[in-house]
Amino acid sequence: MKKDKLDQSFWSEKYQSNQTGWDIGAISTPIKEYIDQLEDKHVSILIPGAGNAYEAAYLFEQGFTNVSIVDIAKEPLDNFKKSVPDFPKDKILQEDFFTHEGSYGLIFEQTFFCALDPSLRVNYIDKMKDLLKLNGKLVGLLFDFRLDDIGPPFGGSEDAYTIDFKKRFHLKTLAPCYNSIKPRQGKELFINFEKVN
Repeated sequence: MKKDKLDQSFWSEKYQSNQTGWDIGAISTPIKEYIDQLEDKHVSILIPGAGNAYEAAYLFEQGFTNVSIVDIAKEPLDNFKKSVPDFPKDKILQEDFFTHEGSYGLIFEQTFFCALDPSLRVNYIDKMKDLLKLNGKLVGLLFDFRLDDIGPPFGGSEDAYTIDFKKRFHLKTLAPCYNSIKPRQGKELFINFEKVN
């Protein structure tokens, strides 16, 4: 799948035809458990490639006050507006992540990195660093299975991620995920990467 094919119309068609196998219908356990230990409810949070944004819904329910979601497709954002009608509309952004501007203390990664053409991975890493404040964190899940041309989702490995991300971040955690949902057990790595300069 060429990167120019993974555009707004590609993802809109996926939602319109209900071909959303990545959507587990709820917040994933690892991210939920990470959120549950956060104390600062005012930290600025971004969820890029948010889809139906179950993470944002959970954050909102838990009283987090500064959460933004970005997706290139309109359909999942419309779904989110219906499911969480009180969520601030100015924090629901239909735009390309790579042109998004902002400054965040925390960014969540949940099936976005793996949806991008692998040729964009360096751009993703650079953009994440640009969007994070000093000591800000990129937290979430990366798939741990062989990278090939059949995707999305596109896979990757702990070794490859280490090489790519350590140029821009302090890798606080990059480890097999112990609390993945059952269908993804043994196929996910939990990440907590910090911007240190």
